[in-house]
Amino acid sequence: MKFIVSSSEMLKKLQILGGVINNNNTMPILDHFLFHLDKNELQVTASDLETNMSAKITVESDNTGEIAVQAKLLLNILKEFPEQPLTFLVMDNQTIEISSDFGKYALAYSSAEDFPKAVDVEEPSSTVINADVLATAINKTIFATGNDDLRPVMNGIFFEFSTNEIKFVGTDAHKLVKYGRNDLSASEDAQFIMPKKPLNLLKNILAGEEDEVLIEYNESNARFSFENFDLICRLIDGKYPNYEAVIPKENPNVLVIDRMQFLNSVRRVSIFSNKTTHQIRMKIAGTELKVSAEDIDYSNKAEERLVCDYQGDDMEIGFNSKFLLEMLNNLNADEVQLAMSLPNRAGILTPIDGLEEGESVTMLVMPVMLGR
Repeated sequence: MKFIVSSSEMLKKLQILGGVINNNNTMPILDHFLFHLDKNELQVTASDLETNMSAKITVESDNTGEIAVQAKLLLNILKEFPEQPLTFLVMDNQTIEISSDFGKYALAYSSAEDFPKAVDVEEPSSTVINADVLATAINKTIFATGNDDLRPVMNGIFFEFSTNEIKFVGTDAHKLVKYGRNDLSASEDAQFIMPKKPLNLLKNILAGEEDEVLIEYNESNARFSFENFDLICRLIDGKYPNYEAVIPKENPNVLVIDRMQFLNSVRRVSIFSNKTTHQIRMKIAGTELKVSAEDIDYSNKAEERLVCDYQGDDMEIGFNSKFLLEMLNNLNADEVQLAMSLPNRAGILTPIDGLEEGESVTMLVMPVMLGR
């Protein structure tokens, strides 16, 4: 088994696949890449048993064969080569020899038979989505997902497809983000929960790409196919909470403000907030928003006054500044709207501008009770 490949092309693909491999694997074979050579096409696969990702690389070869190669060692040597052709030759002594312009290197390989087989997504439904749209949807929602082992359904993004629109939701019960596209639809209604790890892999590859991504899914697994990549992962099992029920429908108190001005003010004031609660206080009256924070334990406090456009009753409400900053950082708008009903009900943050046609973003942040 022998093939010649571009060093930079191989490194680029393998670095992406390397994101699948865990640092502490219980099975040594999971520290390897699976090489499947079929003449001019080399398919490289990485797996952690839950997620299986493969990439196709064009090579020069007349051979076929399969081996498993140590991932970390191979990546480390590939990083040190400038662009050049590399020759890979599988030897009889359980090593693979790499020849470069500088010399020769030998590393051990393992049998391909031990490498876990990818799950077949049987009888799938399918939807096609633009790569950049999918990357945006993941970026807009993944920061709002949880890390609670007791509620695994909240540790992923809820994909909700219908014949009218597609929606993506992330929540950890303290904050919620719903990203919708009414300019896209699926052939049939479907719902599933995607875990975070494969989504982080996808968003890093897909951002800015114009390819189409084929998403195939059944009750237990999903496959994402695009360009020269193929990713299959196990879905999170369970019923997603009824997120629409927690979004307040009547929000008569509406604040409109410059996003960057609001973001910078919260960022500065939050430095003086309690390090456990991260609580900031917002007092709104007329065209003035007063943002303040206090850490009584250390006698630290801060207050800023901002000009805003406000329609509604005078109001005082508290928020966790970390959540508010995450949301404001995640929006591209020049101006944002914060709609509220009562100090103990969630606030609804939405962008005024900066959206594409058919795109919608709704962010919900739970208030914190204000101490007097």
